[in-house]
Amino acid sequence: MPRFPRPGRDRFPHLGQDFAASLVVFLVALPLCLGVAVASGVPAELGLVTGIVGGLVTGLMRGSSLQVSGPAAGLTVLVLEAVREFGLPVLGVIVLATGVLQIAMGALRLGRYFRAISVSVVEGMLAGIGLVLIAGQFYSLIGAEAPGSGTAKIAGLPGALREAAGSTTATASLALGAGTVAVLVLWPRLPAAVRTVPGPLAAVGLAALAAFALDLPVAMVEVRGLLDSVRPPAPSALGDVAVLGLLGTIVAFTLIASAESLFSAAAVDRLHTGPRTEYDRELVAQGAGNTVCGLLGALPMTAVIVRSAANVRAGARTKASRVLHGGWLLLFAALLPGVLAHIPLPALAGVLVHAGAKLVPVRALATLWRDHRGEALVLVVTAVSIVVAGMFEGVLIGIGLAVAKTAWDSSHIRLEVVDKGAGPVQAYLSGNATFLRLPKILDSLESLPQDRPVELDISGLHHLDHACRTALETWAERHSTTGTDPVRVTAG
Repeated sequence: MPRFPRPGRDRFPHLGQDFAASLVVFLVALPLCLGVAVASGVPAELGLVTGIVGGLVTGLMRGSSLQVSGPAAGLTVLVLEAVREFGLPVLGVIVLATGVLQIAMGALRLGRYFRAISVSVVEGMLAGIGLVLIAGQFYSLIGAEAPGSGTAKIAGLPGALREAAGSTTATASLALGAGTVAVLVLWPRLPAAVRTVPGPLAAVGLAALAAFALDLPVAMVEVRGLLDSVRPPAPSALGDVAVLGLLGTIVAFTLIASAESLFSAAAVDRLHTGPRTEYDRELVAQGAGNTVCGLLGALPMTAVIVRSAANVRAGARTKASRVLHGGWLLLFAALLPGVLAHIPLPALAGVLVHAGAKLVPVRALATLWRDHRGEALVLVVTAVSIVVAGMFEGVLIGIGLAVAKTAWDSSHIRLEVVDKGAGPVQAYLSGNATFLRLPKILDSLESLPQDRPVELDISGLHHLDHACRTALETWAERHSTTGTDPVRVTAG
């Protein structure tokens, strides 16, 4: 009997797998979108808007087929600082400019160069963000106002917790948030049948149930409605892009969002055997998403490794899963907005505390310290700089330190001395002779016998900069004056 093709099945052979995966990603993304929005100091609905755009706009574009985009914990601290400094109406301008810059960089084929950024700098950046995020969300757990700077958040925590101990409301809020974190930590250890429900959704759902059943005096998410929360930037606000402080914020948004997205893409590529990421196209896709988010006055987006990994593990095969997840977010926001009012804010804070802790690579840092101490130092300094000085300054310090370390590592030089007891002393220089290693070179050469002729062979040098050349010539002249014979220099 001839087989007649089934149009839907033959055209979309993986639709069933992608459909199931999209539901999983939606359930993972929902509490994270809300938590990131609340932690960023913006209406909760704006987190959903960014998640929807990440699915329906970025999800349709080429780049990384299985990577899922949306609001990310990695930008929470930066968004909160921007909203406090410039106001919520200007956030759309910042995100819009970030998207345009990302599109331009992708069109100029600069996406691949983000892979050249030191992994230690990116991990240090995320670790610094994680530390500030954890400290800030502890205040949310007790219903207190968090200080502005990262150091003030950390320094003020002991006092804030002492004050909370005497308040019934703060204690209830802290207990609910701690319970949320405990569920998230224990969830991966539960049987597989239970884990079909994503951990963040289960934690927030159980917290909401506990708050309702026990009538806990905790704050809930404020509901405005999706359309009421969307506020496109006014045309007059576009002129603020030229403000120097705003330019620095836009550059920070662009660098961090792009680096996080492309590093996430590299990580997702290691999780599946499908098509590899096209980095320039992915950067354009992220830029298109951020441009739309900016026009809607929503949060910035990045690719998010938590949702992307959930997408891959759920069996997604094509980009249809991430597009469908955006559709589920849109349906939820349109049909069930009242559900948001029953979500406790301490539960969302607990989700963000857990997410922030996962940004701090404690185990990786221990391994890095054993094997590559210089890289570990870059990571730690970047993280501490972000906590102390701020996001943009910390990233610049990290990049500068990574460049300095690379320059130091690339200037390795070796001096081999052959002294047969009679005749000239033979010295062989190999490697890269740069000013960074000049003191070591001169110390070694000046330790050679002054009463013997010296033959210096520099044919093994890959690079000899002007400072080293001048210093070697000066040493040779001085040694020839004090020694028995002039120094003979050969280049092969």
